[in-house]
Amino acid sequence: MVEELVTAGVVAASGCVAYVLAAARVVKQYERGVVFRLGRLRNDVRGPGFTMIVPFVDRLRKVNLQIVTMPVPAQDGITRDNVTVRVDAVIYFKVVDAADAVVQVEDYRFAVSQMAQTSLRSIIGKSDLDDLLSNREKLNQGLELMIDSPAIGWGVQIDRVEIKDVSLPEAMKRSMARQAEADRERRARVINADAELQASKKLAEAAGVMAEQPAALQLRLLQTVVAVAAEKNSTLVLPFPVELLRFLERAAPQSGEQQVAGSQGGSEAVDPQAVESRPPPQVESSPAQPSQAPEREPAQAPPPPQAVPPLAPPSVPPAA
Repeated sequence: MVEELVTAGVVAASGCVAYVLAAARVVKQYERGVVFRLGRLRNDVRGPGFTMIVPFVDRLRKVNLQIVTMPVPAQDGITRDNVTVRVDAVIYFKVVDAADAVVQVEDYRFAVSQMAQTSLRSIIGKSDLDDLLSNREKLNQGLELMIDSPAIGWGVQIDRVEIKDVSLPEAMKRSMARQAEADRERRARVINADAELQASKKLAEAAGVMAEQPAALQLRLLQTVVAVAAEKNSTLVLPFPVELLRFLERAAPQSGEQQVAGSQGGSEAVDPQAVESRPPPQVESSPAQPSQAPEREPAQAPPPPQAVPPLAPPSVPPAA
């Protein structure tokens, strides 16, 4: 009798252990358990930790609540300004309602992936090439709203969507490179012209100062000579300013006028125009000075020899 009781107890304990092993489930911290009892959804979603279900009656399905990073395959499209591009993106999403993610959609990952591809092609057709290249933040926000609208009913929340790369045809890349090069060349020419304008203004101011003070030009010339002589050159090129020639031309008539004024006593005022129009003085020979030799008349040149006519050849009688 005792042996039968012991055997029954062992069998019952074994059955309990088997039942516990069959009914025991462990849900991780980042998971939630959705229980189906005879195919019907239970309202209580099992949280993380140890939980029990009815074996062969209940079915527990675990749903991951972590943020999922899913790459969106590259999509070919034509922008609004008729440029063929190839764009790929990446999407970050997570499950916020485990029951809806299991019941409302068959495979929420596949559904989100297909919705992301469709929305990406749609956003390409509505945007210009410049927006795809420089205004990606705005396009990312629009793409996130397009994907998040249907995903809310699936218990999925779109956390972030970003466009990774925009591939352009080689011809378009070369055209953009030429455009950028032309724009840089235009800016370089404008800057060079502005520099020439500023330099011309400064040179005009310097010329005005040198015109007021002619000695400044000489000092500048000496500075140039010093700068050239500092180099180890065997030849020194010395520029001769035109202003110095003009200064000498103006100084020459003044010295001539001073000599004429000194010969007349220096008290009378001399008119420069009268001095210039006055004929040069002529020297006359005086009879009171016999020691001076009279001027010799130029010798007359001998007459040219007369030309001698050439002799005619002798005439020869004709033969008989």
